[in-house]
Amino acid sequence: MNTCTKVFLRKRPYAGGKLSLYLDYYPAIRNPHTNKMTRRETLGIVIFANPTNEMQRRFNQEMEEKAEAIRCIRYQSLINEQFGFLDKTKQKQDFLAYFEKKAKSKYEKWMSVYLHFKNFTRGQCTFGDITVSLCEDFRDYLLIAYSLRHPEKKIPLSANSAAGYWSTFRCLLKMAYKEKLLLENVNDFLDGLKWQEVKKEYITLEEMKILANSQCDIPVLKRASMFGLFTGLRLSDLLQLKWENIERSPDGGHCIRLCTEKTETEATLPISEEALQYCGERGDGLVFKGFKRSMAQHAFKNWVKSAGITKKLSFHCLRHSFATILISLGIDVYVVSKMLTHRSVRTTQIYAEVVGEKKREASNAITLK
Repeated sequence: MNTCTKVFLRKRPYAGGKLSLYLDYYPAIRNPHTNKMTRRETLGIVIFANPTNEMQRRFNQEMEEKAEAIRCIRYQSLINEQFGFLDKTKQKQDFLAYFEKKAKSKYEKWMSVYLHFKNFTRGQCTFGDITVSLCEDFRDYLLIAYSLRHPEKKIPLSANSAAGYWSTFRCLLKMAYKEKLLLENVNDFLDGLKWQEVKKEYITLEEMKILANSQCDIPVLKRASMFGLFTGLRLSDLLQLKWENIERSPDGGHCIRLCTEKTETEATLPISEEALQYCGERGDGLVFKGFKRSMAQHAFKNWVKSAGITKKLSFHCLRHSFATILISLGIDVYVVSKMLTHRSVRTTQIYAEVVGEKKREASNAITLK
């Protein structure tokens, strides 16, 4: 245990007939961040040296009580050998710069959350500014914020988008705390936002065949989409899929070995020869060269519509379709969960419920009424 066992609250003269409060450590303690010995910590609290009225006396009392509370916290920290309070420089570092760096190493949603937080803080925020109160205000901001995709239209964020952004922000706070950039695990005092149940749209096996036989003005979009239907890969993983990720497996077939961008999960996923055909001729670098994230918006929807499929599908629905089709064909939900690289099988259970609803429709399809 650290040799320091005493922390004193001291006063020293300050300009204008006042006193400055500081802490005196005896014996001196070593700052683990600078390796320098120190005995004093200025609290930034100034009181009246000779209060002349009741208001000044009450002010002095309140300030000294606050200083005493800090002294007790410091003493407890020293007993527990926690010296984070000695590192003043971290609190002054730019939290927004840290957030942006993390967002660029993640996927698209992280950058959206970063931009919202930057707007919320008006472009200025240090690690010392990160408090429970500030985070709760940001949560309230997300509930009334507009989407950044089309700012001129002022489209409110959906409840699930707000919940997802809030979850991502809390994940960032955990990272910062683990990296010892935040002195307190703020997440312990933050509540989550509830998700709303929404209908997961998907295409059937028959509609999958229709897409396979339909013409697409952007060939690489069709190839990437069909491969996504066969494998359940996320858009972010399709965009960065490289030929080196596709290998021969011991059983003679092929598999994908990659670290998924969203969950950072190492996965080995077997793929069929039929799925492999959509990758084209083997080469170097990216499998789907020229495939861009923007193609997964209007171009994708136009292709689906031209194929005669009237459902409102997003590119992510291909992943839903992969899961739903497998479960409808009798594949065990645990196996499907592993194919989707879900962290919990409970996430995959949603697709089993969708298939269950379809079974109920099938049972009612035959009637003599």
